[in-house]
Amino acid sequence: MKIKYIKAANVSVDDAIRLLEDNTRPFAVDVVNWESYPYKPNVEAQIAYIDDAILLKFNVKEQAVLARTTEPNGEVWTDSCVEFFISPNCNEEYYNFEFNCIGTPLLRHNKDGEVIFASDSIMSSIKTSSTLGNKPFEERKGDFEWSLAVVIPFVSLFKHNIDGVKGKTMKINFYKCGDNLTVPHFVSWTKIDTEQPSFHQPAFFGEVVFE
Repeated sequence: MKIKYIKAANVSVDDAIRLLEDNTRPFAVDVVNWESYPYKPNVEAQIAYIDDAILLKFNVKEQAVLARTTEPNGEVWTDSCVEFFISPNCNEEYYNFEFNCIGTPLLRHNKDGEVIFASDSIMSSIKTSSTLGNKPFEERKGDFEWSLAVVIPFVSLFKHNIDGVKGKTMKINFYKCGDNLTVPHFVSWTKIDTEQPSFHQPAFFGEVVFE
């Protein structure tokens, strides 16, 4: 996949939404990898990059939503959650960005079995906006549609010195999960060939080129 460049810098989340909607097309995050978890919400993602950041937008339709976690680097994956993993060097070293449906973020760097959480200052540099707002709530059942926009500055890839990505090849994956929902689910952009649910599989990330 090729990731489109948009000439801009230091944008707000509202600007990011407009730029993504004007310049990119959604693609499906729809691979069900494990028979034990057959439920597949309708999930689309959009991605582009600007001079100093990666822009993301997730669009979700699902049968229930949950948002208990409000602390950055908390257990957001137990809520209704979308995720973006990226390996800047196309190897086993990667970052996992995770966001519950009210925009609470988690960011970790992973290398050789060592996990490092991002600092408070790095976490505060990541901008999010959800159509569900930012207040926590217990599980709500029904037909829900929501979207989440994210601005990920290059500085949040805090173990790399990245001041631009033009022309670079990296490996990424997108996910949707909800571990503590009444109906747990685990879907991905690219197929993951493991026996048990695990998103932390850089061998199965998909290759992308930043135009």
